[in-house]
Amino acid sequence: MKTVEQALEHLLAQVKPQTATETRPLADALGLVLAEAIVSPVNVPPHDNAMMDGYALYVEDTFPNDQQAWLISQRIPAGTAPAPLTPHTVARIFTGAPIPAGANAVVMQEAAELITTDDEQSAAQVRFTQPITAGQYIRQTGEDITAGDVILAPGTRLTPQALALAASVGRDQLTVYKPLRVATFTTGDELLAPGTPPQPGKIYNANHTNLVTLLKQHGLELVDLGQVADNLEATKTALAQAAAQADVIITTGGVSVGEEDHIKAAVQSLGELDLWRVQMKPGKPLAYGRVGDTPFLGLPGNPVSAFATFSLFARPYLLRMQGQQQVAAQTIWVQADFNWLKPDARREYVRVQLQTNGQGSWVSLFPKQGSGVLTSTVWADGFAIIAENQQVHIGDWIEYLPFSQFH
Repeated sequence: MKTVEQALEHLLAQVKPQTATETRPLADALGLVLAEAIVSPVNVPPHDNAMMDGYALYVEDTFPNDQQAWLISQRIPAGTAPAPLTPHTVARIFTGAPIPAGANAVVMQEAAELITTDDEQSAAQVRFTQPITAGQYIRQTGEDITAGDVILAPGTRLTPQALALAASVGRDQLTVYKPLRVATFTTGDELLAPGTPPQPGKIYNANHTNLVTLLKQHGLELVDLGQVADNLEATKTALAQAAAQADVIITTGGVSVGEEDHIKAAVQSLGELDLWRVQMKPGKPLAYGRVGDTPFLGLPGNPVSAFATFSLFARPYLLRMQGQQQVAAQTIWVQADFNWLKPDARREYVRVQLQTNGQGSWVSLFPKQGSGVLTSTVWADGFAIIAENQQVHIGDWIEYLPFSQFH
């Protein structure tokens, strides 16, 4: 039986990363993996600018609160080019506007009092109510990014934040690895498509929706071959079709030794298959092989097991195949508010919900932990990881793996 680490290491060692690339507009690159280094041609910000609405002026190291009245010599909205600051005056300035030459500080408008006068010909003046320090409330040129900085490295998965960063240096297109085409289909005469009337001896097919949406969530292109008749020849035909159309094949169930489990025999007849028993619960059975030259992943048939093994194994495999470098999910340590007094020889991934307050974080346990209890994955927001042969008592520190890591 392989440990989780051994199974993942062995699986990632089989990856042949995607090499084909394409250029896409930013809006069409979400979830894909960057295939080039993004080097900034500009400073960000490109000029010293105001952090907030207020007044720009020149001061020495400090400025006393002496109630001096200052003449307002110009007004500088964002997006305009200011004139140099007239000595011994201030400029009305707005957030993001360039600092005029000759100014070295900004006073926020909340620390200023306009001086009104009955003389309509008099220029506006302002008095400041707080001491002023040189450099205050000014964003410096290149404070965020300096021209020549590598802001995004190849192998970065493009999140909304990463795409916004590329836009901030003027990029409107990026070279990305072409999204993987992942083929999947469902077998099992006991399965009903959602939306059809219930039938005796049948169950609704949750795994198909589970797998399809997980794949789409990661920016992968789906080759959905639907429901395949539950016999060997139909399964072989579907696998051959999948191998011809996709970069990788993923299925759920059908790889055990039962007489009606045809995927195992079909994969072996068209290529090769390894069956692993992983030291985890839920999700012990995991299959890896090839249909011709196309990689094949076989996940367990129980819905929670399929979700767990996709998240822990298939997802990092697909991301690495897509060209992403960082694929490991990160855990945090929190306290348990439950007892787990029946340790198992397998590592257990129990469904929990994170609770926080000013004194710390802890996780609560869903009462039903069966591998077919999909309600646990909706109620929960992560896995608590209970090590092999470990008991857990209330207050013990335990690893928590948020589901948000899998997006």
